[in-house]
Amino acid sequence: MADTANPASGSSDGETRRDFLLYASSAVGVVGAGLALWPFVHSMNPAADVLALASTEVDLAPIAEGQAITVMWRGKPIFVRHRTADEISAAQAVDVTSLRDPQTDADRVKKPEWLVMIGICTHLGCIPLGQAPADPKGEFGGWFCPCHGSNYDTSGRIRKGPAPLNLAVPPYAFTTDTSIKIG
Repeated sequence: MADTANPASGSSDGETRRDFLLYASSAVGVVGAGLALWPFVHSMNPAADVLALASTEVDLAPIAEGQAITVMWRGKPIFVRHRTADEISAAQAVDVTSLRDPQTDADRVKKPEWLVMIGICTHLGCIPLGQAPADPKGEFGGWFCPCHGSNYDTSGRIRKGPAPLNLAVPPYAFTTDTSIKIG
């Protein structure tokens, strides 16, 4: 008769204990390796100062109609302009088929009176003029890049000069009627 209590006899009870020890030691090894690797993996997460730049909130209430401000987001200047009725109608009246980078004004804004764009010329990365009241605004009343003569209209679309694309629109959303969150 076979001895079922003796693991040396090759019984199934001994194999079960051996399997349990194998699985238990393997599990402890995997958990230990995970705990040892955790600080390394965690060090690859972005730092707090980088996360702080991920989004920017802008209060629009103090910006008067016709006024423009520049805020920084991810190290880039963001142009925010409270457009006048004349600027809105000029932007909407443009024949989109005549544009180098065809976009309607409605595609570039969430509310017609507010224009939000990344203020970097798409030709060589200059910062166009047109934010300050005394700045030249180019032939189309928007922005003018003096480095190479790119002219943007009141919707930030390229109209003249070497720039290949319109001024980019960053991801943004209205959090209230008088504030936006960029990013």
